[in-house]
Order: sequence, then C-alpha cells, then structure tokens
Amino acid sequence: MRQHRKEETALFYTGWAIVLLAGTLYLIYRLLPLPYDKLATPCTLHSITGLYCPGCGGTRAVFAFLHGNILTSFICHPLVPYTAIIGGWFLVSQSVERISRRRIKIGMKFRDAYIWTALGIVVVNFIVRNFLLVVCHFDILERFGYQKMFF
Repeated sequence: MRQHRKEETALFYTGWAIVLLAGTLYLIYRLLPLPYDKLATPCTLHSITGLYCPGCGGTRAVFAFLHGNILTSFICHPLVPYTAIIGGWFLVSQSVERISRRRIKIGMKFRDAYIWTALGIVVVNFIVRNFLLVVCHFDILERFGYQKMFF
C-alpha cells in the first residue's frame, strides 16, 4: 500500500513537470521564429526499410491532438490520445484528492494494466500500420496524417 502511494506521488510530480515543460516548449515555439521544420529528422527505420517504426506518427499525433483533431491524432498514433486521456485524468483526479487533503477520494490509482495497455497499443499499431503499408499498399500516415508538421 505504501509503495503504491510512493509510485503515485512520483508519477504525480513527474506528470506535472512534463506538463510544465510542454507548456514552456510551446511558448518557445510560439514566441521564437525559428525554422522548426528543419530540426525534425526523418525516422531512420522508415528511411532505410520503408516500414514504420513503433513510434512513427507520434509527433504528428501530438500536433493533431494539440490542434483539437483527436481522430487524426488517433490515426497517426493511438498512444497519444490514450496517454493524454489516462494521464490527464490521473493528474486532475490526484490534484483534486491532494488539494482536498484526501477528503474527496477520486484519485486515480496506478495500475500495471495501464502500462500493458499502452504497450499493446504500440504493438497493434505497429502491426496494423505496416500490414496496411506492405500488403494493402495503403499508407495511413500519408492518407490521414498531417502532411505538414509545423503550422
């Protein structure tokens, strides 16, 4: 019981640190006119083999999600909306519980199943995306994903 509370506390602070870092990076992106599209590097596995790696589409999915295109985000990489929903609810519910000094007990508890689900999403996404590409000759990222990464 005590170990789970330590894990949840570490995840709570790590999650808010990531939110703060992401907000800072977003402000830098909006305020500094740098050629960010020149900084993005192509996926090495995709460049060499033509196949998508398990992480391909992640950056596009984040941009789509941040622009409110949840379906496009899901198509580009389903782990992004899953993480945003699960992680977002974890942070909000834990914050409410901590601010209320545990009088309002809605804090989401960490379960290994969340990690196994995320791993399953990555594996299924990798298999389906490459099956569609190789067998059906259908490139889902080019068809439905953002063609231009930076707006």
